[in-house]
Amino acid sequence: MKRFQLHVAALAATFVLMILSPMAFAESIVIDGGTVHPMNGEAFVGRVVIEDGIITAVGADAAAPAGAQRIDATGSHVYPGLFDAFGSLGMTEIGAVSATDDQAEMGMYNPHLKAATAIHPSSELIPVTRETGLTHALVAPQADDDGVITGQAALVNLDGWTVEEMAIESSIAMVIYWPQIVTRRFDFATFSFKSSPFNDAKEEAEKKQNELRDWVEAAKHFKQAAAAKDSRSGASQKLSALAECLDGKQQVIILADGKRDIEAAIEFAEEFGFKMILAGGRDAWELKDVLAEKDIPVILGRTQAMPREDDDPYDRPFANAGVLRVAGVRIAFASGAGTGWGAGGPHSARTIPYEAAMATGFGLSEDDAMKALTLWPAEILGVGDRLGSLEAGKVANVIVTDGSPLAISTDVQHLIIAGREVSTGNLHRNLYEKYRARPHAATEADR
Repeated sequence: MKRFQLHVAALAATFVLMILSPMAFAESIVIDGGTVHPMNGEAFVGRVVIEDGIITAVGADAAAPAGAQRIDATGSHVYPGLFDAFGSLGMTEIGAVSATDDQAEMGMYNPHLKAATAIHPSSELIPVTRETGLTHALVAPQADDDGVITGQAALVNLDGWTVEEMAIESSIAMVIYWPQIVTRRFDFATFSFKSSPFNDAKEEAEKKQNELRDWVEAAKHFKQAAAAKDSRSGASQKLSALAECLDGKQQVIILADGKRDIEAAIEFAEEFGFKMILAGGRDAWELKDVLAEKDIPVILGRTQAMPREDDDPYDRPFANAGVLRVAGVRIAFASGAGTGWGAGGPHSARTIPYEAAMATGFGLSEDDAMKALTLWPAEILGVGDRLGSLEAGKVANVIVTDGSPLAISTDVQHLIIAGREVSTGNLHRNLYEKYRARPHAATEADR
């Protein structure tokens, strides 16, 4: 009997160890002697102290706890971990293999679905992304075909055995793909563009926009009925989830690119009291003053892109971020917010620092580019009290580099997520090292 009790106790202890967050085992770390870039103030040479997964002190002479692991950052730079403000990391591996692609669900209206349930913590894309300094990301359900309300986005750390370990917020925002007027589509069957009359495209977009309004109106009535005494409204997962967005209770990320579509999306958000975040925003520069006045932040897609229209200036995608910042609009950069052609999404999440860097040559300051990768996305998504800067009390997502994260030549020397140092090793680097060491046949010159 006693042996059985000991066995049960051992199993219980093992179970507890399995479910505890990695933060519970985080080390005490002191990053010492580096140039600290806190993002909420001027850079200085000093220390960042980390205990139990949290930054406990930042300063030139911050006290270090006894027995803490010391990282000598002399001659290096210390930054907050970088933030992918909208993407699908962990939800797809190989686009051509459907069994590994869980970015989108069937149906046009899925407000009850959560991206967190589809994240694969062992995805090879996550360590590849970490190598350039990204430590956390917003993972959002994508639109499949004609999807409109795709579901709820999750905010996760880019390290952990399970989604529960990774999650910072399992549901941080509702995602809506605004039904846009599309007169030209790319046909993969013929590998060419196909055009449709503007009036037909406008009619189709307005039909979907009206359907979207009907859904929100239904959620509004459902909320009222559910609150009534002796309500017989019944249960509706979809309407219940959508009702949480009314009156600004949950943030709503609306993806729209064209000027006309952005205006319509803003009007829609105001009509129903949504707390709107614009994503994509290809033509947001044309509405910069409106966005600034209404305090609507913009999560930008890729800057390294060709102009959308034939008569657009060549540098329009590069200059968009700078124009918005001059107007006072808060911005962030993301891998999955659209714009541009070619490889994108989670496979290019690691290049986000360089997308931001591209904008620095066209009106965006380097300081603002770094804030758009750290502090501002955290503030935009309502987690500025936990992430985005090097301050006491914030989650210890920190990187140590040998230069600016905006430079391709910069190496991330140390990467800390939730207070634990995480390897920057990844599939790309492993394959590079493997084939770099490959024996080669002797040539005449070798002989």
